Amino acid sequence: MFLFSLIISSLISISSYSWIGMWMGLEINLLSIIPLMNNSNNSMASEASLKYFITQALASTIFLFSIILISSNFVIFKNIINPLMIIFNSALLTKMGAAPFHFWFPEVMEGLSWINCLLLLTWQKIAPMILLLHNLNSLMFLFSVIMFSMLISGIMGLNQTSLRKIMAYSSINHIAWMLSSMFTQEIIWIIYFFIYTMISINIILIFMKFNIFYIKQLFISMNNNLMFKFFFMFNFLSLGGLPPFIGFFPKWLIIQNLINNHMFFMTFLMIMLTLMTLFYYIRLIFSMLIINMNEIKIFNKNTNKFWILMSNFMSILSLTFCTILFNYF
Repeated sequence: MFLFSLIISSLISISSYSWIGMWMGLEINLLSIIPLMNNSNNSMASEASLKYFITQALASTIFLFSIILISSNFVIFKNIINPLMIIFNSALLTKMGAAPFHFWFPEVMEGLSWINCLLLLTWQKIAPMILLLHNLNSLMFLFSVIMFSMLISGIMGLNQTSLRKIMAYSSINHIAWMLSSMFTQEIIWIIYFFIYTMISINIILIFMKFNIFYIKQLFISMNNNLMFKFFFMFNFLSLGGLPPFIGFFPKWLIIQNLINNHMFFMTFLMIMLTLMTLFYYIRLIFSMLIINMNEIKIFNKNTNKFWILMSNFMSILSLTFCTILFNYF
């Protein structure tokens, strides 16, 4: 029931014609995900759901406050970008977890189960992203948010041993790419989000199957599962955006469109700063390849291998198929 209302609330927010309708959608969304987060008997889940609730309630308050001031034609400075729009956008960026409003995101992720992490990484970004997409007017502010997200995700991710925090900082990096796709075309944002979701599902399915939460567990579990080890590696490289994999495709589109719009400096900075996230992905993969240890493995045997294998094959081979299709049509 809560999952259904979560989906409906995001759709209400996206399809609403009024600001209050959008705010209502975001509030229903928040009230739907709290019980989903808090469904386990884990004290960390309770703590995470409380942190999430407080942060989102704060962002919603700021959002509503800025809507009321904007609709009452309250102008602070004339002939300058209205600061109210920056406040409005900041509330949306806080909701999605973009830097420098990311303070809650890794902490909340750390206390959740993998399914809830997946919801937070993917579905919870849709409504704030689309509202921001229809309200782009302070481009310098958005540019600074993109640079902050790139820097913070790169530097903070280097130091982590928890896979949930690595996924959180990785997500902040991808938020920056998604925000930059908004400068050009909406369709690129949709492609990027769809591919990011697909790769995240693949990675989290593997984490769930082996019941892994930390890097050390990753080495132990993947030791006797060569096929899953390679799938996992390919998916992480795809998440980083290396060329033979599908994760490169949306980044390629964004880079090409930014260059066509003469945003050379921004493109250069984004490519350079993304290398930091790629570094800790590759460090993780290399450690997994090189460290070989035999220990007792405890993982959930009930999950069906077929869907994991199927989705991974689709993810790994899809860029090749895309390239062949575009050449023919």
